[in-house]
Amino acid sequence: MNKKTVFLTGGTGNMGWAGFQELYKRRERFNIRLLARDSRKNRRLLGPYLSDPSVTIVWGDLMRYEDVLAALSGADYVLHVGGMVSPAADYYPEKTLKVNVGSAENVVKAILAQPNASEIKAVYIGSVAQYGDRNPPRHWGSAEDPQTPAAFDMYALSKIRAEEVFAKSGLKNWVSLRQSGILYPGILSVVNPTAFHVPMGGVLEWATIEDSGRLLAQVCESWVPSDFWNKAYNISSGEQYRMTNYEFMNRMLGALGLPSPEKVFEPQWFALRNFHGMWYTDADRLDEILHFRANVPVDEYFASMKSKLPWFYHLAFLAPAWAVKMFMKPFAFEKGLGTQWWVENDPERFKAYYGSRKAYDAIRSWDSIRPEPLSKKSATQPVDS
Repeated sequence: MNKKTVFLTGGTGNMGWAGFQELYKRRERFNIRLLARDSRKNRRLLGPYLSDPSVTIVWGDLMRYEDVLAALSGADYVLHVGGMVSPAADYYPEKTLKVNVGSAENVVKAILAQPNASEIKAVYIGSVAQYGDRNPPRHWGSAEDPQTPAAFDMYALSKIRAEEVFAKSGLKNWVSLRQSGILYPGILSVVNPTAFHVPMGGVLEWATIEDSGRLLAQVCESWVPSDFWNKAYNISSGEQYRMTNYEFMNRMLGALGLPSPEKVFEPQWFALRNFHGMWYTDADRLDEILHFRANVPVDEYFASMKSKLPWFYHLAFLAPAWAVKMFMKPFAFEKGLGTQWWVENDPERFKAYYGSRKAYDAIRSWDSIRPEPLSKKSATQPVDS
């Protein structure tokens, strides 16, 4: 049997690593090529695979065309997962635009340079951020919806432009799989100012890291239908992973044994608008084609994430609510990205994320921002945009 060769970017990141692990399970059918930065961390992570004949690691940079060309040449499938994401994308917005668009251009250019370019299948990983702010009641949508990035969201703009690079390239077989928020154990321990950019009444239809990795492997299988290509799809782990941001925050804190959001955060810390996220009318479509969902019950999944964290996170329940609040407060007031820093120092961001001083002053308690329950059943039609 002739093995197919899969070129994967971003293989040392969260989704890319999950995809690499799934492909590695199928190494009797796939040769895997990775382009990775030559760092001590990546050398340690990829060291166990250096002697495996089914894995080729090219040490290089996505922003160097010569490195991309060297790694991609001879590939049958290209999985472009790599690029800058939050929180780095929030701290370095201009660099994010340059890297995410530039790397897409390098990948497409390298594909078109191949003698069998028309036979290569290219997968680009987009983002739910491309749809922009979709708070209720405009919280249902589909891959056909307009792409309107939220104000100040350079990451979303970079993903839109990078997707356009693939869509307008003339490639015979390309697809954009727009990723949602990814659930993985480390998300329980990640703390940065962007946590407060998220309106509690907003929504997101999450995807587990395992489903995301399985998706990347499934798309390389020979049974994928020909009419799958040259479209955009939304990624999610299904209906039960539809949560308001308030529900997500409760589940996340609960998984660590910490008190409810009301006891550890001030309601004014959270933005009221201008953040991406929506529930999909069409996300099941991708699973019907690629069959990548494990359908793990959502509460069971959150419990499993905690079980994979280092032991000291299991002691988080010992922290009193006041101590957790004191720990979190500096992130809300951080210069540049803190929502509370914007109140007095950045009127443009303050207006974008809160609407007005009147709206901000009206946040007097958690009752002001706690959302009403929403039906999780898929809407029959996308909302008008």
